[in-house]
Amino acid sequence: MYKKEEIPVIEPKDIIIGNVDAPVTITEFIDYESEKCVQAHEIVKEVMQTFSGKINFNFRHFPLVKIHQRAHKAAEAAIGAAQEGKFLEMHETLLKNRRHLGTITLKSYAKEVGVTSKSFLNDLINSKYGWFVQDDLKHGIDLGVRDVPAFFINGEKFEGNITSKSLSRFISDALKKRKIKKAA
Repeated sequence: MYKKEEIPVIEPKDIIIGNVDAPVTITEFIDYESEKCVQAHEIVKEVMQTFSGKINFNFRHFPLVKIHQRAHKAAEAAIGAAQEGKFLEMHETLLKNRRHLGTITLKSYAKEVGVTSKSFLNDLINSKYGWFVQDDLKHGIDLGVRDVPAFFINGEKFEGNITSKSLSRFISDALKKRKIKKAA
């Protein structure tokens, strides 16, 4: 009897961009169709450079499906790409093309970023990663997320207008707190 080998799935909570041992983790809940998320991503890239090696990012999915019908499937595509180490490339592509996120288009984006899985389209159609997106949604709701983008820095919710300056200040404070804890 043939036994199918189960391949473990890399979950969104395990997708870390940057130094995995960094003292500060920034979790961002996003929706790939949101203009505000596209704008915030430019700030995220700037902050990643400024605090290189000191922070890492964990992108979680919070598709606002009542207004963005394709965001859920786009989040699944990002998780699918992550299985081949192509999360960041797919993430950037999805944000750049937020108005064009149909299933067939998602497959072509995956190919563009280097995803080689022959089952990628099938996985999307069958919602292989749908439960992981739902887990992210539930986690976000449990944390009080109501809109995107939503940022948490070492578990503490970032409130206010997202600018490079305000986010950098919050990160600097988090780094200081970590140094104080280590010294104690």
